[in-house]
Amino acid sequence: MIAIMSNEFFAHFTRLNPRRLHLAPQQVLFERDDAVTRLCMVDSGEVHLLRRQENGQTSLMQRAGKGALLAEASVYAPRHHCAAVAARNSSILWLPMASVQQQMQQDSGFARAYGAHLARELRGARMRAEILSLRGVSARLDAWLAWQDGRLPARGRWASLADEIGVSAEALYRELARRRKKRDC
Repeated sequence: MIAIMSNEFFAHFTRLNPRRLHLAPQQVLFERDDAVTRLCMVDSGEVHLLRRQENGQTSLMQRAGKGALLAEASVYAPRHHCAAVAARNSSILWLPMASVQQQMQQDSGFARAYGAHLARELRGARMRAEILSLRGVSARLDAWLAWQDGRLPARGRWASLADEIGVSAEALYRELARRRKKRDC
């Protein structure tokens, strides 16, 4: 699921006059082990956080869309633990990390809003881990729907939903068709 930053933190973030950066598809924003120099938010497009393994495999750590912070835990790290790569044309808003850390120390509202954002992200990560631990498309879809108050995304987003719950798009489509047919009987 693409996490949307809370309105409160968004207000704090934009009040600091972030800079804008445009990325082309496959353009790298930062690599693993690069120094953490800025806090980035996706304004448009999609950016993936990737962990590249020594065996050549890549793990998708975050699929960040509009309103999502990238690698927000890196505020507390000297170096990035993954790479950020644009999945399509994207616009990034960013703040220098020194400014973010200064705001955390001087503005308790900023620090509280950031903490609340991190707490929401942690709850979401735990829910995604729980969903991926379930066996079968039906169980995973049920858990995802419970998390989303029973609302499916628009039809054009079903392939992303399949990726999110760790099943093939075809398996998800079959499960949705089975449920539709069962409901119509």
